[in-house]
Amino acid sequence: MDKINYDGKVAIVTGGGQGIGRMYALELAGRGAKVVVNDLGVARDGTGTDTSAADKVVDEIISAGGKAVANYDSVATMDGGKNIVKTAMDTYDKVDILINNAGIIRDKSFMKMTEEEWDSVVNVHLKGAFCVTQPAVKVMKENNYGRIVFTASTSGLYGNFGQTNYGAAKMGLIGIMNSLKLEVSKYNIKINTVAPTAWSRMTADVFPPEFEAKLNAQFNEPMVLYLCAEENTASGHVFTMGAGWYGRTAIVSGDGICIGNAKRSISVEEIKENFKKISDVENKREHDSALGMFEYMGPLLS
Repeated sequence: MDKINYDGKVAIVTGGGQGIGRMYALELAGRGAKVVVNDLGVARDGTGTDTSAADKVVDEIISAGGKAVANYDSVATMDGGKNIVKTAMDTYDKVDILINNAGIIRDKSFMKMTEEEWDSVVNVHLKGAFCVTQPAVKVMKENNYGRIVFTASTSGLYGNFGQTNYGAAKMGLIGIMNSLKLEVSKYNIKINTVAPTAWSRMTADVFPPEFEAKLNAQFNEPMVLYLCAEENTASGHVFTMGAGWYGRTAIVSGDGICIGNAKRSISVEEIKENFKKISDVENKREHDSALGMFEYMGPLLS
């Protein structure tokens, strides 16, 4: 197989000082990319700071003959996001790749969750992706090239007890991707989302201890790096992965049923009578945009 490399490419990895983010940064640099390692060095709940996290990864990359620079800004503010991109521009004069990987957790059952616990998680994951991606896309558009990866979660796709804040933020990233892919497609910017499963400081108390070796975080790295490669032409897709399994996840619609004639009122009883057909997704399809839903409404709109 021809080796994929990133010679001449500039990559930003948020949350790149630890865990999976560290692996992304090291592998990108090892394959020729110049890497901005962003990490505020917070604990997994977002408290504290430690700039040595990013520094250590940068030192590893430079010691191995690669090129990297550290950044310690928070992704959760617009100023922070702009400064992360500015670090790339000031040091390497462009941005080709952005991996939105920074994250925290504040797990709590919904009825016990505080506003602060909700806001802190949403700010880092959802707002943070906006704050870094917007300035990065502005640069990518100028160069007519870009590869962006958002990090979602199975907690958002399928649910997980005590993670309504985390799950909501993670599903929000898919919403950003679905719309942004349409806005930037003509600029050769490809945007995808991954939902990784790995043993890390974020999940160490979630999975059984015997899963630690099998849920090696490295197994997530090759998919993300491929999505960041020039060879990748896919955009607007969600990929779920873990333990060496990789699969695409998609939001789909069943055939449904047309009721009425788009003129008369429709009753609750008609919904009850047709609920089985409405709920059936055996003949499922996905759509490239919200306009795709008009395909189902065609008989009523014609």
